[in-house]
Amino acid sequence: MSNFLIILDVILIAIILVFVIVWAWNKFQAKSIGGELNNDEFKAGMRKAQIVDLREKAAFKRKHIDGARNLPYTMLKYQYEELRPDLPVYLYSDSLSITLRAARLLKKKKFSSIHWLKDGFEQWDGRTKSSKY
Repeated sequence: MSNFLIILDVILIAIILVFVIVWAWNKFQAKSIGGELNNDEFKAGMRKAQIVDLREKAAFKRKHIDGARNLPYTMLKYQYEELRPDLPVYLYSDSLSITLRAARLLKKKKFSSIHWLKDGFEQWDGRTKSSKY
């Protein structure tokens, strides 16, 4: 029975180690891409940036940051050329993993300044807008 417990411990340690490595890799890549911005930093720079809502169209129509354009992550690889690579890009969505994937894609496409809303749209405390149709 003790061999079984040792094997189980080794498996659990390996799983924890994999999670830690993935977390550290995401943090490292996030810093090399641009960086996360809190609400105040996002608000301060948004007049000079392209604000991109990565959520799907229905969520965007319900409510979005005032001044944002809807470019769903599912369409980003086909429509990224609508963005100017020489201007800062501010991203947000409901999921940090989707936002980081979008930031990585834009970095590969030679965008130089990419930032994202730290806690996602749910924690946004600035001006919002809703579409009527």
